[in-house]
Amino acid sequence: MIRYLTAGESHGSELVGIVEGMPAGVTITKEYIDHQLWRRQQGYGRGGRMRIEQDSVEILSGVRFGKTLGSPVALRIVNRDHASWLAVMDSASDGRGVEKVTIPRPGHAEYAAAMKYGYDDLRNAIERSSARETAMRVAVGTIVRKFLEDLGIFIGSHVLSIGAAETIDRSAIDRKILRLASKASCAAYKVTEEADRSPVRMLDPRTEAKAIAAIKRAKKQGNTLGGIFEVLVTGLPIGLGSHVHHDRKLDGQLAQAVMSIQAVKGVEIGDAFASARKPGSEVHDEFIVRGGAIQRPTNRAGGLEGGITNGEILILRGAMKPIATLAQPLRSVDLRTGMPVQSRYERSDVCAVPACSVIAEAVIAPVLANAVQERFGGDRFADILKNCRRAAR
Repeated sequence: MIRYLTAGESHGSELVGIVEGMPAGVTITKEYIDHQLWRRQQGYGRGGRMRIEQDSVEILSGVRFGKTLGSPVALRIVNRDHASWLAVMDSASDGRGVEKVTIPRPGHAEYAAAMKYGYDDLRNAIERSSARETAMRVAVGTIVRKFLEDLGIFIGSHVLSIGAAETIDRSAIDRKILRLASKASCAAYKVTEEADRSPVRMLDPRTEAKAIAAIKRAKKQGNTLGGIFEVLVTGLPIGLGSHVHHDRKLDGQLAQAVMSIQAVKGVEIGDAFASARKPGSEVHDEFIVRGGAIQRPTNRAGGLEGGITNGEILILRGAMKPIATLAQPLRSVDLRTGMPVQSRYERSDVCAVPACSVIAEAVIAPVLANAVQERFGGDRFADILKNCRRAAR
């Protein structure tokens, strides 16, 4: 079983991560991980932090001569911005002279976390709850992602909406995805390549222009914007996951992974919310026989039925709320004095939905890899690949 841990604070010296359970023999390079870290930093609407950090991973263990050893893989990403926060983030001093943060931002984790852990300084909650942590999750997820790609399973994403800028008629996008999927299992990767060429990771140029304009308006107003992204996985075999117990259902595991991303408040698999408003005759994917093979003319289920992959493209969507830090502050309370005040501002993004879509690609990789291991398992990549090919015959 593949599992991972991350550690580190937003303005601490570095982020660290450990990936355990990777099979031996998976090819991985620092450059491949760095490319995914670069993708996470892109997107129109990102804040000043992205101009400071130039994320680059250091592989500390578990990889030799470009291949995993089967032992834990340890990673490190330096926080360049730490140099400006040495006194605030000192792990050894008594903190005297450092101003405490006592005004919580509505919508941020800092208030609930401070109440839970008894912090008298919200900085203790801010640093770990920050989405800066996702840089390491992208790094560890990329190692697992490479394992899946070498098996012919590809993960991609694109953004559907930012604020009110939304593609209403997505038929052209769906046709493009299906056309790519009919040609190769790497279709999800091709979708991602095209999305990456857009500053907001959108496939529809008209919606892209509206989204950029909306972000500009929000920035001028001191506001923030959320949106919806879609993750696609192609090349998945039938039979990953299980219907027999709640915790083995793949849809539940995937939803948990995406919901764990900071600011994500909803997950949908297939046409879930639209299907809830329709009769069953307009929802379920029929079976047909074409050329002697069983096929599905639609994929409203999003590639999962009963918690098990059904051979179609896996489609899931995440809803990201607007970031909690507003330049035009909302009402709050100073926890030190109990007096009503305006919430505080700390350097942040206006919109991070494009980055969130890249993070979602990374966090679902371990979930899918574990489902693969459960069905085709082995300690060596060569054995797993052989088992996958045998099952596909």
